[in-house]
Amino acid sequence: MAFSVDKKFGGALAEINVTPLVDVVLVLLIIFMVTAPLMQRGVDVDLPRTATQTSANEERLIISVDRNGKIFINDVNIPMEDLKDQVQKRVPTLKNKNAVFLRADRTLQYGTVMEVMDEIKRAGVPTVGMVTEPRKEKTK
Repeated sequence: MAFSVDKKFGGALAEINVTPLVDVVLVLLIIFMVTAPLMQRGVDVDLPRTATQTSANEERLIISVDRNGKIFINDVNIPMEDLKDQVQKRVPTLKNKNAVFLRADRTLQYGTVMEVMDEIKRAGVPTVGMVTEPRKEKTK
C-alpha cells in the first residue's frame, strides 16, 4: 500500500495499487479455463459406434457398465443385486419416468448387457435406450 501526502489538505491519502490484484485474478482465470475441460466426470466406457445418433441426454437416468462388468448409476458403483432397487428409487424423481439410458462397453458379452437390461425392466422401466457414439465417416 502506498501512502502519499496531500499538500492541499495536509493529510495522508491511502491508495491501493490494483495492478498486482488484476495480475493475480487473470492468472487464476487462465488456470481455471485450462483445467475446467480436464475435469470431465464420468465412467470410462468404450461405446460401440453406429451411423445413427442417439437422442440428447435429457433428465434421464444413465446406467453405465464398464469393461469389467461393474455397473454405475451416474458415477456411483452399484452391485447387480441392488440395481433393481436403486432404479426403482431414482426413476420417480425424473421428468421422463418411462426411459433409462444404458451405456455398455462394446467389449462386454451380450449376456452381461442383457442381464442389466432385464434388471432395469424388472424395476418397471418400459424403455431402455442404448447409448452409442457416432461412427466416423470414411474419407475418400
